[in-house]
Amino acid sequence: MKIHEYQAKEILRRYNVPVPRGKVVYTVDEAVAAAAELGTDVVVVKAQIHAGGRGKGGGVKLARSIDEVRDLAGQILGMTLVTHQTGPEGRVVKKLLIEEGMNIARELYLGIVLDRAVSKLVVMASTEGGVEIEKVAEESPEKILKEWVDPAVGMTAFQARNLAFGLGLVGKQVGNAVKFILGLYRAFVETDASLAEINPLVITGDGNVIALDAKINFDDNADYRHSFYAEMRDLDEEEALEVEASKYNLNYIKLDGNVGCMVNGAGLAMATMDIIKLAGGEPANFLDVGGGANVDTARNGFKIILSDKNVKAILINIFGGIVRCDRVAKGVIEAAKTMDINVPVVVRLEGTNAKEAGVLLNESGMDFIVAGSLQDAAEKVVGVLQ
Repeated sequence: MKIHEYQAKEILRRYNVPVPRGKVVYTVDEAVAAAAELGTDVVVVKAQIHAGGRGKGGGVKLARSIDEVRDLAGQILGMTLVTHQTGPEGRVVKKLLIEEGMNIARELYLGIVLDRAVSKLVVMASTEGGVEIEKVAEESPEKILKEWVDPAVGMTAFQARNLAFGLGLVGKQVGNAVKFILGLYRAFVETDASLAEINPLVITGDGNVIALDAKINFDDNADYRHSFYAEMRDLDEEEALEVEASKYNLNYIKLDGNVGCMVNGAGLAMATMDIIKLAGGEPANFLDVGGGANVDTARNGFKIILSDKNVKAILINIFGGIVRCDRVAKGVIEAAKTMDINVPVVVRLEGTNAKEAGVLLNESGMDFIVAGSLQDAAEKVVGVLQ
């Protein structure tokens, strides 16, 4: 689950992690009032969308007067901001963060993520602040410092000092950085975050260490432990079909192709998308309906897939392990009878009672295209599009 920059900074404040003074606004008049309240010579006007690269896309501007704040806020609010993370369609800016300007001496990078290879959190730091960490990892991997955290011990002051010294900090900067790193680690763990990224982390002229930007993602498997997850969720920033699918407990991600996929199991869903690509097609979505595919899940799956106007054919690929294939076939048939499905549907069922399922599909009186192997299913669904 993603949140906005201003929300990430609200969380950091709770853990005494220094961030600039600022306020989220929704109108030009509110932006002007917020800038006047800050009373600084330089004000930063920042678009709030769930994507990085906002500055390069024109969504982050410096204002040196109230009139300039009014002008920039009017330009950015309502604009369609296109970055490398939004895709060509971009995102409409509906809110701004009005923030005080900072006296920046150095820009650094700090991030925390789970290293699945060793089952530990890794705290990463780099002198290359303001640069995408992926680019640094590719071009200058030696500039990324890492400290792996023992989950039984937690982040230690010693590890934080290692990072501070590795970044070339001196004097009071070191102590401030240690407090910052330990506070960020506490925020990460206690909010069940999956990513925390401060880029840039700035050192001011007087030696303070401040999160100039902040990105935090949550592990939404932990939403039952944190009521504020729901409060911070911004549905306007999420794909409408993905929001709708979540209401039915379906794991759905919209893609750009024209072959709708309905599959049980995340691994099988990814394999299905791969083999559609190998057959020359383009998957329109990732859709995992879970272990038990019944009438309701099939009906809801059809509803979500057919809501995408790009879908020209559907591939249903179910492995009958938890649930028998004949029961899945009955569910698909019953669901299809209650809906107006105007695109070809290829069905491949494998597992317990797969033969019986094939008979049910063929004798249903509906225009299902029954496939044997996964490759056969992919070739048939791509074939109907040609």
